Amino acid sequence: MADPAMSVTPYWELVFDADGDPDGGRRDRLLTQAGRRGIRDLIVFTHGWNSDRADATRLCSRFFAPIPSLAPAARIGYTGVVWPSMRFPDEPIPDFPRSAAASAACRPGLDADTRRALLETFPGRAGVIDGIGRLLETRPPGEGGLEEFGRLVRLLVEVEPAGPQALCAADTVGEAAGAPASREEPEMFACPTAPACEDFARALAGLASAPDAPGFALPDPWDGARELLRQATYYAMKRRAGTVGERGLGPLLGRLAAVAPDVRVHLVGHSFGGRLVSFALRGLPEGVRTVKSVTLLQGAFSHYAFAARLPHDPRAGGVLQGRQNRIDGPLVCCHSRFDQALGTMYPLASRMAGDDRGLVGEVLGARWGAMGHDGVQAVPGTRACTLAEALSGALPASGCVNVDAAAVVRRGGAPAGAHGDIVHPELARLVLAAGRIR
Repeated sequence: MADPAMSVTPYWELVFDADGDPDGGRRDRLLTQAGRRGIRDLIVFTHGWNSDRADATRLCSRFFAPIPSLAPAARIGYTGVVWPSMRFPDEPIPDFPRSAAASAACRPGLDADTRRALLETFPGRAGVIDGIGRLLETRPPGEGGLEEFGRLVRLLVEVEPAGPQALCAADTVGEAAGAPASREEPEMFACPTAPACEDFARALAGLASAPDAPGFALPDPWDGARELLRQATYYAMKRRAGTVGERGLGPLLGRLAAVAPDVRVHLVGHSFGGRLVSFALRGLPEGVRTVKSVTLLQGAFSHYAFAARLPHDPRAGGVLQGRQNRIDGPLVCCHSRFDQALGTMYPLASRMAGDDRGLVGEVLGARWGAMGHDGVQAVPGTRACTLAEALSGALPASGCVNVDAAAVVRRGGAPAGAHGDIVHPELARLVLAAGRIR
């Protein structure tokens, strides 16, 4: 029976918790029915952030909608992966209704929508969230209030050190005893809170000039405090995405291959969902070759994740090094210069080391950049092309491919820019091209 909220059929929805444990009934329906429905290709779409499950399902529906008309003869099934994440209501998404409380989110404190989303995403931490809201509203002077704010933010996103989420935090790893090449916990959690908030406030205001430039003024660090909360929350989402991919989706795809070996799987992930489907390759059982393509849409994780060696540290590499070889087809990475979330805020939040380099620049972007900003880096043989070239037949059949999607991924306001601008028939066509779906 068709789902009235979904634009395509057959459709199966998979739901995972923060530790990667699936809803058993939904998992079993996919495993039982996929092989019986006569499908040849299964497109699996994973959202990045969303405020609730309805938004995630709606994004899946809108992305899938043009595919049946683009490949009318193909026997395609569709799966949406839903996992616990959130977006802040002041982040506009092109073509999606703006929250009624979005304008309130720009004022001090926590608006009702943001508080509700935080409570749903971090259950059991209402007291911490209330404390964060009070500090954002009252903005007490001096560094003591900011340090208390930082402490509460850390409490909000902390997980068990030996738990599954902590093991999926890093994108790069060193050779010595598996030590992380960069801190598993970002420096913004360890350094003094006031300078971190100042950095975010300056970036938000577009202040990239030197301190002695005419008109320069130090920003109010409380202007960046909400951004610190946002980035800390997104760090938690990034960590969860890896966990759900490796412990949840990857093993499930192995079970699907066992019961429906002729079904060709195509993974598509937006934002942190790109990290989720990439970490699914790490959780895929040995010998499974049913994953025929992976398409990353504005992937919010390190552009060095698949690298064997980091340019700035040859002793370290990406945690997914070599995992692209688990795909029986290409790894396609879409990127756009209009994605402000990944071009400005992501590298700033990832670094936060307190050194004397510029806030935003070539060094910062190169070392701490994201997949969705400039594509896969430091992987020999990676190809590059525009979206138009990819759709005209220039897409390789294997290996890593960076696709400049700025021709369509270009709309959106601050602070995320075009990060959520992914619902385009051209990107649906790219998924079909990557998977050789006809």
